[in-house]
Amino acid sequence: MLKPETLRSQVENFIRQEIVAGRFKAGQKLVERELCEMLNISRAPLREALRKLEAEKLIVNTPHRGPTVRAIGLAEAKEIYALRGLLESHAAHEFARLALDQEIEELQAAAKALRLGGESNSREQVIASKARFYEILLGGAGNSLVREILGGLLTQVNLLRSMSLMHPDRLHKSLDEIDELVDCIAKRNPAGAQLIAKNHILNAESAALGFLESQQHPQH
Repeated sequence: MLKPETLRSQVENFIRQEIVAGRFKAGQKLVERELCEMLNISRAPLREALRKLEAEKLIVNTPHRGPTVRAIGLAEAKEIYALRGLLESHAAHEFARLALDQEIEELQAAAKALRLGGESNSREQVIASKARFYEILLGGAGNSLVREILGGLLTQVNLLRSMSLMHPDRLHKSLDEIDELVDCIAKRNPAGAQLIAKNHILNAESAALGFLESQQHPQH
């Protein structure tokens, strides 16, 4: 028998992954009975998991409607990307300046895993590998506050990341940008790394906002 906290964690991870992968779509109602049947669980661990995901801003729970997958609007997406652009480009600059050789090797390995996920067309692996990549980058940048702020945005960033990857050309370009960033970091070029990271996020923003706009104003 699984411990209650272990079961709740597994339920959280499943729903979180389904949302980030786009299988549970923005605005979709999460029906407790259907989820309980799907996962073969009682309502107690499901409701605990949903409360945790609500705290992460992945779902919203509204009276008379229940839990639904949270939709990120254009204005909020722009705010998130503006913050990401500032903080992640700074982290890239500092990582190139401060990181240990071993940390750079770990970053290179994470970039290779990311490319393998992209070439196998696995969105889940791409998103997981990108999370690992940024974990290493932020860990070696020497600024705990930047790491904390971006960590708090992680689930929303992953939602937007899944949207940006909906663009047919975005994944290939994103992988090339990451490789360029890693090469620049390996050469210990802080200013170059900062610029590449900033451009990478601007390109991701353009793709994600384009997807959001197409969802709000579909062509007939």
